[in-house]
Amino acid sequence: MTLTHTRLAVIDQGEANERILNKEEYRADFRKVEGASLKRKTQLASPEAKRMFARCFYSFQASMYFISQLGRTKLDHSIIERIEEDVKAALEAGTKEINEAIDQAEVLLKHHQIETLASYDTKPLLEEIGITSSFGRRYFDLMHKLDIIMPMMETLAIEEVISEREHEMRRSRHKRIVLAISTKARNFWTGVRRRMNEHDARLLADAAKPKTPSRPAAAAKQADAPEAPEVEAGGALQVEEQAKAQEPSAQPREATQEALAPVEPAAVAAAA
Repeated sequence: MTLTHTRLAVIDQGEANERILNKEEYRADFRKVEGASLKRKTQLASPEAKRMFARCFYSFQASMYFISQLGRTKLDHSIIERIEEDVKAALEAGTKEINEAIDQAEVLLKHHQIETLASYDTKPLLEEIGITSSFGRRYFDLMHKLDIIMPMMETLAIEEVISEREHEMRRSRHKRIVLAISTKARNFWTGVRRRMNEHDARLLADAAKPKTPSRPAAAAKQADAPEAPEVEAGGALQVEEQAKAQEPSAQPREATQEALAPVEPAAVAAAA
């Protein structure tokens, strides 16, 4: 039962929800999430569940989308699968603990014959959201289980079944369960992003290295290469010079013929 109006007090008409939804620090960057989503509508009454949902739900989904979808494009799939198993185990453990707390609260309520639970006079948070993965669906269910346990704790504290100190300890514990899962996903997202950046840096470094052939390949290439044309020309010149050296000169042969020619008597007398 929700108190909608009274002449003795000014009752919230949705302003509390607007304050929660308008907080900039609760807004997650969902621009890189391109996958399809299953549409659901929230119905959260407790202020703890409202704030946890606004603060963590979309941030958690964005982290898991980056890990599961974008992380697989550059990292080994076994790394991503280990992260997913870790997050899934945390969701199962958190759900189990809150379910046990709900069961214990029901036992206490029944034992003390309390049939009516405390209700909130503020408007419930009714917001259409998109669930992008099985992790988001589990987290969505966990948020609503948190919303179930909170008024039960409030009722037990009002009826003095538990003390205010115990109530505060249990309330803080349940909130930390939900918050810790979002923090775990955020830490995994940071690690995956760092590894992806290192992967890109290695690719750029490999592309910048000069491509030099290996030593066996270079030796084989050199052995198969033809001799340089300069060396062939030089060899031809040497052979030509050797041939010229072996060939007798034409001028000494003419001189020998002139020396052997007979001398005529008139020429001798003229000489005398």
